[in-house]
Amino acid sequence: MMNKLRNITLVLGIVLGIGFMAPAGAYAESVIDAQCAQDQDLNVCKQNTDSNGLVKAIINTLLYLIGAISVVMIIVGGIMYAISAGDSGQLTKAKNTILYAVIGLAVAFLAYALVQFVFRQFVKP
Repeated sequence: MMNKLRNITLVLGIVLGIGFMAPAGAYAESVIDAQCAQDQDLNVCKQNTDSNGLVKAIINTLLYLIGAISVVMIIVGGIMYAISAGDSGQLTKAKNTILYAVIGLAVAFLAYALVQFVFRQFVKP
């Protein structure tokens, strides 16, 4: 029971952490705009206006990490399945590991598609 509670708390913390990072791009852009309004050096303003690129880079990096972790977990589940020696408990655990890794990968790709849709709809190119 404590193990499930710990896992739920960990996942919730990660989701909330990523959720709190989402407005960072808009805040960074407003700070840069305020600095550019005070400073007339156009080279600095032109260099620092791509705050959305930073958010996209973070999202792409997180997607890559999730994909890598999912592939590793699928491999671990396959190894567990192969060495289970017919033990039904181990087989179930291996199948669940593979299933959860595939579901996690699908959720990650759907989240990526949703974020891309939001960026295309609400963020100026």
